[in-house]
Amino acid sequence: MDYIAQLVLIAVGAAVINNFVLIYFVGICPFIGVSRRVDMAFGMGCAVTFVISIAGALSWFFTYYFLRASAPWATAIYHLCGGSGQSDLTILTYIVYIFVIASSVQLVEMYVRKFFPPLYKSFGVFLPLITTNCAILFACLEIMKNVAVPANTDPSQIWGLGESLTLAFFGGIGFTIAIVIMAGIREELDLCDVPKPLRGPGITLLIAGILAMAFMGFSGVNGSLDSMLKSAENNQPETTQPKQQVDDRQVDK
Repeated sequence: MDYIAQLVLIAVGAAVINNFVLIYFVGICPFIGVSRRVDMAFGMGCAVTFVISIAGALSWFFTYYFLRASAPWATAIYHLCGGSGQSDLTILTYIVYIFVIASSVQLVEMYVRKFFPPLYKSFGVFLPLITTNCAILFACLEIMKNVAVPANTDPSQIWGLGESLTLAFFGGIGFTIAIVIMAGIREELDLCDVPKPLRGPGITLLIAGILAMAFMGFSGVNGSLDSMLKSAENNQPETTQPKQQVDDRQVDK
């Protein structure tokens, strides 16, 4: 139950409470550039969710087994090469994450070009630019922060693949929510009489700021949700133990 509660808190936090775009302000380039139509925004959100999920899983694998201090596989290879002590390749995290993200984007680009040509044409240059989407790199760095922890940390506090995938996937869901909301508002703006100085990026950035303030209203929900999940766990009925049978020889007759 504790593990499921942790996954729920990570999912709600990444999608709503700590939305990557509206709270941390990462991934702003596609958020502004591909939010003119709802269908295109939804397609971009799905592509980013797919890429960020693959990148999150691969970043956890490389961080846990190779990059973090005392990583098992990297340490074993280091000892085979004649070294002594523990390995620490955390200095290579940015380089590895960039290669992982670029490879994932190439996979998505080939898939969309093959099966959804109109969507691929509507994305234009923004699909390859997912490679430089800092929201994906931000998710990888958040995973690294919870995997490459100090040596004296409780091992139960180190994230596994489940926590990392939950953060990455629901971070992409949060990006999709934000960009679809923005696209819906911008479609309605075409029918509005926007003042000339605010037309274009001006009104878009103002709306993004208002959305960010709206999402700040979810602050503190994670604490309440954590308390609710813990109380639900404590209120679970205990399993009844079978009554102990009494030996007839111990009964006074």
